[in-house]
Amino acid sequence: MPSQQSQPGGTWRMAAAMVLSGTIGWFVVTSGQPPLDVVFFRCLLGGAALLGVLTLQRGWVRMTRAQAGWLALGGVTLVLNWLALFSAYAYSGIAIATVVYHTQPFFLLLLTSVLQREPFPFARLPWLVLAFAGVMLITGLEHGAGGASMLAGIGLGLLAALLYAVATRRLQAIPPGQIAGLQMVLGVLMLAPLAHPAAGSYGAVTWAALLALGLVHTGVMYTLLYGAFQRLSVVSIATLSFIYPLVAIVIDVMVFGVVLGPLQVAGMALVLLGVVANQLGWALPLRRRAQG
Repeated sequence: MPSQQSQPGGTWRMAAAMVLSGTIGWFVVTSGQPPLDVVFFRCLLGGAALLGVLTLQRGWVRMTRAQAGWLALGGVTLVLNWLALFSAYAYSGIAIATVVYHTQPFFLLLLTSVLQREPFPFARLPWLVLAFAGVMLITGLEHGAGGASMLAGIGLGLLAALLYAVATRRLQAIPPGQIAGLQMVLGVLMLAPLAHPAAGSYGAVTWAALLALGLVHTGVMYTLLYGAFQRLSVVSIATLSFIYPLVAIVIDVMVFGVVLGPLQVAGMALVLLGVVANQLGWALPLRRRAQG
């Protein structure tokens, strides 16, 4: 759980983790492999790294049947989330898919309100509307320019955000490394009958990308995130998390030569503004109507 006040060492851990997150799309595309095979190797290598470290630290905790059930549900949605997000890159590009993916806090609000019957925080409604207005601008629907490929990428990005919101249910008293590692073991079991990796034909670039995604972008990155969460306040975590989409945008433009239209840039800015306002709890100065 995030601490109430930031402690030393949290900022650089969170910043490093977010920079790594922003480069995930680059390595997925560079691998040249289908999303199904990429996710399979990420689960295989990342799970082995996380559970290996957990075993060395003797950090295993016995789980109840209910906790195991929630862990399994989270694992299924986490794997499906990766499949949807990695597939979105091929349709809309890394930058747009990543920004749309960051609508996940709003899906979490909606799910909490519907499934747990908690009152919807209507003070955050303007930011939700702003973010999804940005999504509409990104698609190009306002002037009929949204092609089938762009719409598919946007749809997969939104689906990934929804799945991630489901996957983020917290399990108390269970080490995060154990949760993530076991979820990746489940991912390996899920994808083994479906993935068809031609590992024998992989070149050095493909193996380097897959090893990075499994060991660095999963094992190292998750370790940095867990350390940051223990040291930073909620506000600091929310603020630093926006390094992720900014890095993804820079890579898409500088490395892959993607050209973003003015309306797409405006839409992405609206999405990020809406999400950061929601995360930081900004409130609009609305005047209440006097009761007579």
